[in-house]
Order: sequence, then structure tokens, then C-alpha cells
Amino acid sequence: MAVSASIFTKLNMAFAAGGLAWAGLQAYVVHSFGFIWYVAIIDSVASTLPLAAACWLINNNLRYYQPGKGSYINLFFWCLALAGACTLLVRFTLPLFSIGKTYDVFLVQSTTLRFFTCFMAIGWMAMISLIWYVQQDQKENEKRKSEAEKLARDAELYNLRQQLQPHFLFNSLNSINALIGFKPDEARKMIHQLSDFLRGTLNKDEQTLVPLCDELKHLNLYLDIEKVRFGHRLQTEISCDDKCKDAKLPPLLLQPLVENAIKFGLYDTTGEVTVSIRAEIEDSYLLVMVQNPYDPQTARPRQGTGFGVSGIQRRLYLLFARNDLVETFTNDDIFTILIKIPQA
Repeated sequence: MAVSASIFTKLNMAFAAGGLAWAGLQAYVVHSFGFIWYVAIIDSVASTLPLAAACWLINNNLRYYQPGKGSYINLFFWCLALAGACTLLVRFTLPLFSIGKTYDVFLVQSTTLRFFTCFMAIGWMAMISLIWYVQQDQKENEKRKSEAEKLARDAELYNLRQQLQPHFLFNSLNSINALIGFKPDEARKMIHQLSDFLRGTLNKDEQTLVPLCDELKHLNLYLDIEKVRFGHRLQTEISCDDKCKDAKLPPLLLQPLVENAIKFGLYDTTGEVTVSIRAEIEDSYLLVMVQNPYDPQTARPRQGTGFGVSGIQRRLYLLFARNDLVETFTNDDIFTILIKIPQA
């Protein structure tokens, strides 16, 4: 069992303080029976030292070994054995000091009481040590579990993030390839835009929330690339209240939502399509709404809205442990995705 050195040092200090207090109390009790302080101190020291050794022994054993549920009876017998050993050691050691016959009689008469006192002290030490080390072990297990869950969560977030890029990158490269022949200036512009966009994605940390204004700047880079691909067919409207520009949200959250909107808005139509993004603060939440028109005859948003929405739902669950932060609904051939980001 892993217990830090500082905690173990504090336990030893508390153990030593308890031993001194026990020795002082026993000396006072023996003195109250009419013996002089010299006799009382000898009795106290000779009785406390083996008891302290027994308590230390059982405490140290429980530090490295914890009995199972069916082995508590063994701990009980260990306490009995240690109490008996302490009592016998005191019973046959103290007469060697030749304190006097009156004290010898007192020693014999108090043997049973000394045994049960030692048993209670050792039993309390065993119980306290067992509870303490079980709690420490649980804390260590919870810490390891938390670290393992964090590593797994970070790995999943990283995997989700990696899945956002390939299809967008392939589409952009295909568009650049198509533009090179008859619009080389547009192709070069798109390459620079793509470079800036990808550089921005590499600098993002999944665990660090970013201001909405920064996320919108990054989103505009993405939209510039898509507008080169789709030309006049793609129109966008971004509406953001001034009070929510400093609101925080996970990085790269809007791009897959807008990409999803473009996919369902443009892929099945030949006319112009307007994708709108609106953000506002309401009841300590940042609300972001992404809307796009769709053709109910060719698109099926109710049956599946692509990796973008499912990936966002999973990311928000991993970050906030909530499944109610993403909503989708349709009205008058307009598909809407609404996400809610809790604000501190």
C-alpha cells in the first residue's frame, strides 16, 4: 500500500504523542493507589514500552497487509496474542526491580485488568489503523482510476478531433486541384487559407476553453475555403451579441457543425443556400444555433446528421458529463442544431 512519507511521519508523531499520554495516565493511576511517583513511573514505563511495541507492530503490518472480510477473526486473535504477550512480559519483568511485596501483590491482582486494558488499546489501534489504511487505499485507487479515465478521455477527444479533418482536407485538396488549371490565383489563395486553418487546429488544446470571438475567427477561415469551393452558392450569416463574444466554449466546436450544415444544405441542391450562425447568452449558457435549409425529399436529418453532430455530442459529454447540451429540430424546411455551453 502506498502511503506518502509525510503522512507516515505524521502518524509516527501522533503515535509517539499517544504513547506519552498513555504512560502519563498510567503513572497517575498507579500513584493514586498509594504508591510513590518513582514506583508509578517504573510501572508506567515498563508497561507502556511493550504495549507501544505491540501497537506499532500491528499498525505496521496493517500498513502493508489488509485482511479480507473472512480474515478479521485472525486480526482478533492477533490482538489477543499481543495483549497476552505484553501482560506476561510486564508480569515477570516488574518484580525484578524489587519494588516491594505490597507492589508485588498489587501487580498480581491487576494482571487481569492489565490484560484487558492492553487488549482494548491494541484493538483500538488495529481498528483505527485498518480504517485509516483502507481509506488511503481507496483514495489511491480513486486517484489512479481518475488518472486512467482522464487519459482515456483525452485519447478519445484527440481521436474525435482527428476524425474532423480528413474529409474536409480531401475535399479542399480536390478543389485546389480543380482550380490550378484555370484559376491558379484562387488555388494559391485557397492553399494559404487551408494552411492558416490547419495551423490553427494544431494550436488548440481540447481541455482549454476559448473565447467565442476566437472561435469565430477560426470559423471564418474555414468558411473562406468553402466559399472558394462553392462560389456564390454559399452564403453565410453570423450574428453574435457583444456580451457573448467573451463566452467560453471548447475549441473547434463550430466548424463541424457548420460543415454539417453545408453538407445537408448544398450537396442536394443547385441554388444558393444561406447558412446562419447565431450566438447569445441565456441563463448562464452560451447558446449557439446553426441553421441551414434542406430538401426533405433528398435529405434525412432526422435519421442521421453526420459525424459532426454525433462527435460534438460525444465531446460535450466528455467535457461536461451531460447529454442534454445538443438539440436538433426542423421547421419549414430549415434544419437547426442548437448547442448549449455552460458558463462558469
